[in-house]
Amino acid sequence: MFGYIIRRLIMLFPVIIGISFMAFTLGELAPGDAAGSLYQQLYGQPAPSQAAIEEIREQFGLNDPFAVRFARWTIAAVQGDLGNSFRTGRPVLDELSTRFTVTLRLSVGGLIVALLIAVPAGILAAMYHNSVVDLGTRFLSLLGATIPAFWLAYMLILLFSVRLRWLPVAGFDSWRHMVLPWLALGLGGAAAISRLLRSSMLEILGTDFVRTARAKGGSEYRVSIRHAFRNALIPLVTLMGALFGFLTAGAVVVETVFAIPGFGRLILDAIFFRDIPVIQAFVVFTGILFVLINLMVDITYTWIDPRIRLTARGGTGE
Repeated sequence: MFGYIIRRLIMLFPVIIGISFMAFTLGELAPGDAAGSLYQQLYGQPAPSQAAIEEIREQFGLNDPFAVRFARWTIAAVQGDLGNSFRTGRPVLDELSTRFTVTLRLSVGGLIVALLIAVPAGILAAMYHNSVVDLGTRFLSLLGATIPAFWLAYMLILLFSVRLRWLPVAGFDSWRHMVLPWLALGLGGAAAISRLLRSSMLEILGTDFVRTARAKGGSEYRVSIRHAFRNALIPLVTLMGALFGFLTAGAVVVETVFAIPGFGRLILDAIFFRDIPVIQAFVVFTGILFVLINLMVDITYTWIDPRIRLTARGGTGE
């Protein structure tokens, strides 16, 4: 396994270069002129003339060829310098690290809420196939998958903050501030997880080894949990990895509704103010995040199913 991990980490470098190239290129193709945003950040006012903008472009090398600017940006990024934000003037790396801790709390909490709801629901739906429990779980899963996150967030605020006055409306100072954002994120994820878990367990419950376990006198609960659920964890872990990545990188709606200064708010403000260094760094960071999550998912496979072995050539085998 150690050789496999080293190989995957080495393979990460060309992926990072590809992601960096795409991020830098998209920043260059974005409409408008980054020099105007940079001038306003430096002097606190819009550029008075085209000559002032041209002076900024010349000063910061924005008139250099694309290849030169990309190489300069890449070399600086490797050294940990992602530039400064056009909007705040702070180093982009500091902006990302500060916001990431906030979004990490939000995404981890949302994923835990999704699992607490989806795992029991998916197991019960599979155990009592085509019963009222199964039909109810499928209906609620479909409902949770179709409800927009922003609408759900406002409904949670209306019920728990405005009507019942149990929880605060916005902020992130304590766990009470995070309950509603966790629910707004987790309920949508619970719908996807419960449906996948139900279908995976139904498939496994019809296999020969499960029938053998039943024939040996195992209870339905023991057979479902010990045999079916454990084997259904592999597709579930795959979905959880992707879901965690999306929750971390795409929580912009929930963070905006609840006034949480996380990744979502950061990238939304960066797009609005044409803060190109922040946008480019965000794309690179989220790309690396997804690659690392996929690596962790592959390693988790071997813990779930000992028959799976990771090879140094980058594949899995049994």
